[in-house]
Amino acid sequence: MKDENCIFCKLANGVFPTNSIYEDDDFNVILDNGPATKGHALILPKEHYRNIYELPEDVAAKAFVLAKKLAVQMTDKLGADGFNIVQNNEEVAGQSVFHFHIHLIPRYEGDGQKILWNPTQPSEDELKSIREILVK
Repeated sequence: MKDENCIFCKLANGVFPTNSIYEDDDFNVILDNGPATKGHALILPKEHYRNIYELPEDVAAKAFVLAKKLAVQMTDKLGADGFNIVQNNEEVAGQSVFHFHIHLIPRYEGDGQKILWNPTQPSEDELKSIREILVK
């Protein structure tokens, strides 16, 4: 299924020109037009899924295998010093385009980018309570 109103569906399926670095039957990987660093790319499924919650498990598996393959290739070819693989779900988590996608972000010493969070300090009781909820 494709969403005719989704810009990422259009980009993934060649409706608009892109700087594609990889394509197969399921995905198109394009360079981000507003990159965090040199080589920042997006893995876009050709089918429309709003986020990871809607993504079928087989498509998720293929997407993350592809992410690993491209991270290795991009690190080697671009001389990156590290790599971020980022995937956001829903606005509160930073998703701004509601078509599942994975950011591939090569990192370079001194690139000035930060993908960080402020660690909290839950008590041992809080952690145990959360664990109990999740393992039931």
